[in-house]
Amino acid sequence: MMTILELNLTNGFILTKMERKLNKRKVKKNHSYFKDAAKDIQAFNSWVGKLEETNGYGYDRYTIETSLGRTQIYGLNTNRTDVETLVVFPGFRTTSLIWDLDKGLNSLSKNVRIFLVETNGQPNLSEGNSPSIKNLDYGKWGAEVFEKLNIESAYIAGASFGGLVCMKLSLVIPHKIKSAFLLNPGCFRMVSFGFKNMYYNLLPLVKTSRRNIQKFLDGVVFNKPNHTLSKESEELLIEYQLLAISKYKDNTEKPYYMSNQLNEVSVDTYLLVGDKDILLPHEKSISNAKKHLGKKLKEVKIFEQVGHGIECFKPSIDFIETTIKEHNTT
Repeated sequence: MMTILELNLTNGFILTKMERKLNKRKVKKNHSYFKDAAKDIQAFNSWVGKLEETNGYGYDRYTIETSLGRTQIYGLNTNRTDVETLVVFPGFRTTSLIWDLDKGLNSLSKNVRIFLVETNGQPNLSEGNSPSIKNLDYGKWGAEVFEKLNIESAYIAGASFGGLVCMKLSLVIPHKIKSAFLLNPGCFRMVSFGFKNMYYNLLPLVKTSRRNIQKFLDGVVFNKPNHTLSKESEELLIEYQLLAISKYKDNTEKPYYMSNQLNEVSVDTYLLVGDKDILLPHEKSISNAKKHLGKKLKEVKIFEQVGHGIECFKPSIDFIETTIKEHNTT
């Protein structure tokens, strides 16, 4: 609707179209990319097709233009404008489709329309540009996603790196966010430098193989037998990680402890953590969330015997579904 003028989401001033273009040029961008674009993108699309075949349903697809370039979005139930909306942001070096391994979003999508945003700068079909991590540019980019998808208000959810993106977005357009669900988020503390965590994370980077990725998944992402995937879905995850690690050149800045930036968050927030997460051990995340969010931290849910990949743990998705339902009955 606002073709010549639009509201600047940071300071409330009205900017002209020319000023907007100049501002976009000021955004510092790092560029990540698939090393053999044609071949690797085909492999990614093939992987998505396998996921759809395994789950027994397909995804709605959207491609929009943003200040970070092309942004790809997948969706479930997106034609339902009469239900609540959930916008999902993935973790670092992942795709948002990981949330739907083993049909993880199937129940939730029956009564909620879901947009799975492929964050720019991650190994997916979005353009590989990413901004400086410490300013609000990821939040401004997220606001553009809302605008291009005509989302007036929504719940948001993010795992690990995606949790940080959710907090940036909450600082930029708090009036459009109903609640934020943060799953083992990467904004309340720095990554652990413990030996076990470093070993499992570096292993597939030093020598990328199915065996080493399996060790990483078993040591960091999951906590078997309580927190696991079916054999078929785990194979899909290994296939994706092989592609993401060996075929994608990562130049995106890593998540960080947002510290006092979090004091300005005015959005109701739910913190979901796994007590076996060695990448971002939960105790400090909980402590800092309480310190910075205060009364805006509505609930902390600790899942026992759950690792870092909490978005692949069905009870965490059930918690989101139940909370959204409760909001609509009060």
